[in-house]
Amino acid sequence: MVTTTLQAPPPKTAGAAEAPAAPRRPERTHWLLLSPGLLIITALTVVPIVVLVLSSFTDYNRRSLFTGRFELVGVGQYQRLLGNEEFWWSLLRTLGFTAALVVGSIAIGLALTVLLTRLGVALRMPVTVALICAWAMPTVASSVVWNWLFQPGYGVVNWLLTQLGIFGDMANTDWSNDAVLAYVSIWLLIVWQAVPFIALTLYAAVMQVPLERQEAARMDGASEWRVWRSVVIPALRPTLGLVTILSIIWDFNVFNQIWLVSGGGPDSATTTLGVFAFTTAFVGFQIGTGSALSVITTLILLALTALYIRRLLRAGEDL
Repeated sequence: MVTTTLQAPPPKTAGAAEAPAAPRRPERTHWLLLSPGLLIITALTVVPIVVLVLSSFTDYNRRSLFTGRFELVGVGQYQRLLGNEEFWWSLLRTLGFTAALVVGSIAIGLALTVLLTRLGVALRMPVTVALICAWAMPTVASSVVWNWLFQPGYGVVNWLLTQLGIFGDMANTDWSNDAVLAYVSIWLLIVWQAVPFIALTLYAAVMQVPLERQEAARMDGASEWRVWRSVVIPALRPTLGLVTILSIIWDFNVFNQIWLVSGGGPDSATTTLGVFAFTTAFVGFQIGTGSALSVITTLILLALTALYIRRLLRAGEDL
């Protein structure tokens, strides 16, 4: 029979050196490293929001700008807004225009996504570059150029429509002075700027759909429309939902394009919540009322953002 004996490890000698413990970094170092970013966020985000909320409970107006005197009115500004017919009309315009923008952007963006999947490399590259250039153009610059295109007398769009002869002579048509035409012009501008992001995002998602599923559907006799409806669209549903929520948030908060193209006119026909808040606070100098209106708009956007975050978490669980 074989027996084994366990030997104890040799005792440590007095001269043996122990490995030095890793130095413990104090917690305050973390806060020192984060402090520059926190100071910038506090100065540029937190402080303006606090001032905005506090101003919404005051009667701060033109007189207050010179004297510095104002009074606390509590929820009086909010009650005044809720009883203002113009506020409700601007809210309805914002909701309707946002819906039209989102539907148009998603539909055209999805159509461009299908086009990108059908193009070869030689044509897909210039189309992608053109989309990125349209997306990268600043809204102020694009809005000014848009005004030139639709100017009466020498506008390229009016000249082209006149040459086509579909709508008659439109050389002297002023798009910004007609409510319907103003909405059409602004809608085209905003959709033109929003479509590149939607198309490129959906195209990236389409490239992640396994080709085996599409080929299997084609082998079963499915048409290309049926392949998209039964295979590609279900795979795109999480990304499509996120893009839709983002489009709602962006389009609900549109201001530059509307103000630079039509100025909220004619006769307040294109006055949305953003335009109404701007004219109230910086044209009529009713700072308190404008602040209350901005708080209401922010709460609506926060609700939409909550939907976006919820959709984002669900999309992460589906991956």
